Order: sequence, then C-alpha cells, then structure tokens
Amino acid sequence: MREERDDASVTTAITFLMIGLGAGTLIGLLCAPKPGKQMRKDLRRRYENARETLDDWKDDAKEVAEEAFERGAEIAEDLRDRVKPIAKAVRLK
Repeated sequence: MREERDDASVTTAITFLMIGLGAGTLIGLLCAPKPGKQMRKDLRRRYENARETLDDWKDDAKEVAEEAFERGAEIAEDLRDRVKPIAKAVRLK
C-alpha cells in the first residue's frame, strides 16, 4: 500500500515537472527578443525538424520490425523442417 502511494507521488511529480518545463519553454519563447515573424519562422523550422526526425525514427523502427519478422519466419521454417522427420517417426511408432 505504501509503495503504491510512493509510485503515485513520483508519477504526479514527474507530470507537474513536465508541465512546468513546457510552460517555461513556451513563456521563454514568447518573451524572447525576436520579432513575431522571426519567432514563427523559428518555431516552424524546429517543428519541421522534429517531424522529420520522428519520421526517420518511424522508418527505422519499421525496417527493424520487418527484418525481425522475416528472421522469425526463417527460424520458424527451419524448426518446422527439423521437427517434421521426428514427428513422422513418432507417428509411426
């Protein structure tokens, strides 16, 4: 029971920390000594960079998953080929 409260407290603290960091970052950007047009341009560029990075990560993860799936299929087929003669021998007895 005590551990559950501690876990909830830590989770709540981390949540509030992230909210605070996000709010502080937003306020810092809005109060920065840049004109609005330049700020919007910087924000758009950062957004596009972040989006490209996430797309790259998604593509990499997809490739890894496809390779793992193919390797798993190869292993399953190899095991099936190895077990087939043993299964036939067991059925004959």
